[in-house]
Amino acid sequence: MLQINNLGKAFGKQTIFDSVTCTINQGERVGFVGRNGSGKTTLFRMILDEEHPDSGNISVPQGYRIGHLSQHIHFTRKTVLKEVCLSLRPNEDGIDETYKAKKILSGLGFSEDDLEKSPQSLSGGYQIRLNLAKVLVSEPNLLLLDEPTNYLDIVSIRWLGQELRAWKGELILITHDRDFMDSVTTHTMVIHRCKLRKIPGSTQKLFEQILLEEEVHEKTRMNDEKKRKDVEQFINRFRAQANKAKAVQSRIKALQRHERLEKLTDSRTLDFSFNAAPFTGRQLLVAETVSFGFDNNDQLIKDLNLVIGKRDRIAIVGKNGKGKTTLLNLLAGELKPVHGVVTPHPATKLAYFGQTNISRLNTANTVEQEIMDVHPDHSRGVSRKICGLMMFSGDHALKKISVLSGGEKSRVLLGKILVSPANLLFLDEPTNHLDMESIDSLVEAIEAFEGAVVIVTHSEMILHAVAERLVIFDDNKVSVFEGTYQDFLDRVGWQDEASVDSVPEKRPKAEKGVNRKDLRKMRAEIITNKSKALNPIQKRITEIENLIVKLEKKLEHGTKSLNDASLKGDGVDIQRLSKDIHELQQKIDPLFNELAGLTEEFEIKSKEFEQQLNEMA
Repeated sequence: MLQINNLGKAFGKQTIFDSVTCTINQGERVGFVGRNGSGKTTLFRMILDEEHPDSGNISVPQGYRIGHLSQHIHFTRKTVLKEVCLSLRPNEDGIDETYKAKKILSGLGFSEDDLEKSPQSLSGGYQIRLNLAKVLVSEPNLLLLDEPTNYLDIVSIRWLGQELRAWKGELILITHDRDFMDSVTTHTMVIHRCKLRKIPGSTQKLFEQILLEEEVHEKTRMNDEKKRKDVEQFINRFRAQANKAKAVQSRIKALQRHERLEKLTDSRTLDFSFNAAPFTGRQLLVAETVSFGFDNNDQLIKDLNLVIGKRDRIAIVGKNGKGKTTLLNLLAGELKPVHGVVTPHPATKLAYFGQTNISRLNTANTVEQEIMDVHPDHSRGVSRKICGLMMFSGDHALKKISVLSGGEKSRVLLGKILVSPANLLFLDEPTNHLDMESIDSLVEAIEAFEGAVVIVTHSEMILHAVAERLVIFDDNKVSVFEGTYQDFLDRVGWQDEASVDSVPEKRPKAEKGVNRKDLRKMRAEIITNKSKALNPIQKRITEIENLIVKLEKKLEHGTKSLNDASLKGDGVDIQRLSKDIHELQQKIDPLFNELAGLTEEFEIKSKEFEQQLNEMA
């Protein structure tokens, strides 16, 4: 158990935490959310004693072990397997240690050959995966994971989700992937307006609760302001009349006692749309029997045929290093096929967002200059408008590219794409440096775009939201799948996933001999049981929500009537209405408690059934 007590932290004039208190209880898996720069990583650093609070403290029980995914690379063993075994608990049996280490490495995408490689020979991404394997096998009491999916491919992300759902200790997870977070966590914690709060349930539940509370705050503030003006008018009107002096003084004291609610500042949100260039044809681009490999003996892509229509939504998916970005570069004309041909329509106008493209930003430029340089008319006015959309308003548009964070550079690149009209978007991992709210804006912009979109992503949330066709790198080949991502999971599934030993003790014992017909039957049985278990809970949740809405309308009407009665000084009505309001509140509070319990039960059971279905995949 970890306790955060009255924690305060500021960097210069910017307050990060203002007397925050929170407890991570035994067995809780907590999703940690908040805008980029709000202080999530800072809190991790304070938990790890790498950063110190200005006030308050973080306390942990004696012997409580905290593990985290380190970005620092430091390896001491000759092979990958030996490096991971070094982090295993000392009381483990040798044979089981090796098995456990191999299982986790396999799940994170390491092949048998990789196990005997030197850790220093791995790519940067796989070195981070190795650090993740080390912290998983060490089984700390509390596991801190800051954006672990950034370095994983889609198959490894699915495996990690299963591993974290079975995690026995405590977990705090930072990730921009909302669906991944909600699939593994029991609670959600947020940094919002320099405060820290945690609730049981999903990110959506937390954000809806915050939105509701802020709407109530604003309505209350506006009502208070109206009442304050009425009282001030009364004071100014009767201040000079001796017979009203007592009443005037009473109202002056009431105003002084009544705390004034401040207007909440608006949270800045990335809000933009892509500018679609006109296109009257049917096919923006055609790739015919395209083959490519950097090595003649190892072809990444072989005989691929792909047609991109004018409103297509195509996702390129697969494990890392298989050729997804290479395919985008081939389609964009930045690489030439070894065989075959890529033919864009003469009217095709391409905009390409890629992680490698970020390195092409001119670090000596300001944000404004970088966007203005790609505008056909070098318009400063348009550049400033785009800067504002990308959350670089005012003097922030004059910041040098060299001082920007990775996320800020991604926003600059998005801004450059918005300057010129396009009818074909290539997006290579566009969400890596965006927070949840910005990802929501990106999905909305993709959905509204009048042209075609080809996106490389490992986020299953993005795939479910956007993809209508797929280019799949799996089982050492590339193919086009006509259908959504869910269609692919239901009809085909990941062949690369079959080689990963995913929590075998939870798989059905008869799985080895089960054919596809039996699997469909088992899935249908699980879906039926899911409906039987969840439908009554959902029905009761709906009933409670409707009842709360009715009672709160009565409460709102009663509160307004009480305010009117108070201004009139009508003692009888005040007494009657106060009693009515108290009785309504006595009815509403238990309903909210029941709703919270049912919602948590619904989410827990949903996750259990989803896990069973995933194990059938």
